[in-house]
Amino acid sequence: MALALLASGAAVRAEEPVRLTMDDALALLRRQNPEVLAAALEVQAARGDARLRWQAARRLTRRTVPARRGRHLDLRRTVRRALATGGETVRWARRTRKIKPRPLVLICDVSGSMERYTRLLLQFLHTVSHGTGAHVETFVFATRLTRITTSLKRRRIEDALARVADEVADWSGGTRTGDALAAFNRYWGRRVLGRGAVVMIISDGWDRGDVDQLSREMARLRRTSYRLIWLNPLLGSPNYRPLTRGMQAALPHIDDFLPVHNLDSLEALVENLAALPIRRTTDRDTKRPAFLRRFNLTPARVGART
Repeated sequence: MALALLASGAAVRAEEPVRLTMDDALALLRRQNPEVLAAALEVQAARGDARLRWQAARRLTRRTVPARRGRHLDLRRTVRRALATGGETVRWARRTRKIKPRPLVLICDVSGSMERYTRLLLQFLHTVSHGTGAHVETFVFATRLTRITTSLKRRRIEDALARVADEVADWSGGTRTGDALAAFNRYWGRRVLGRGAVVMIISDGWDRGDVDQLSREMARLRRTSYRLIWLNPLLGSPNYRPLTRGMQAALPHIDDFLPVHNLDSLEALVENLAALPIRRTTDRDTKRPAFLRRFNLTPARVGART
């Protein structure tokens, strides 16, 4: 099968057409730049590739379901079984707590410094919204916060992006992450952070706002979320250092600091989400993440004032 590699309207062409299988072509794109990666994601979405079926983090609910083994006795089912044996209880029926996907909240930076990655990130947001099986809430920001959850529910990516373009008024503007997170915490936090939601912020960390406000809002967001993940497209560079004031203010409050710049990084993110524990861990405040050791930073306690 021949594959034309397209990136944001610009074609990646050879002098003579090369015939490749779809898997071979996607393999070539795994480490490419964001524009080509966006095209690769569109190819995968059109193909219905199983790798786009994201496995969200899971949680235990209060409801129970029948199970062969479980901590809870199912008395009704036990009695019904006993009717078939003359009232003799041969085996106790059991129930276990039901497991459901955790809600996922995506907050994406679409400011001027992220303009190169905008197409990739919107494609990424659309893919996650349709591929996790979990409830997904999506927001974008530059100088202000905009909820685009409803727009991304459209199945065709072109329709979804057209709707988003009409809704977001501050494309490629300045970056005020603290203001955006303050608006989220104030107006949306209680609505979308219930049931142990996982929050992912996607930004390069460049910020023109108040870094003290950013630190306060990050601390508040961490207290109310099950897991706080920061995805930075610049982290894919081996020479990257979090030298911007915004990134330095945010890092002590996040649980995972991951790159998002090619297909390999997206698949690593999928594995990270799937590996999150079902139950809350007790060492969240005491365990020092590897990225903090790498950059020689100190984690912030959840209850600490910032």
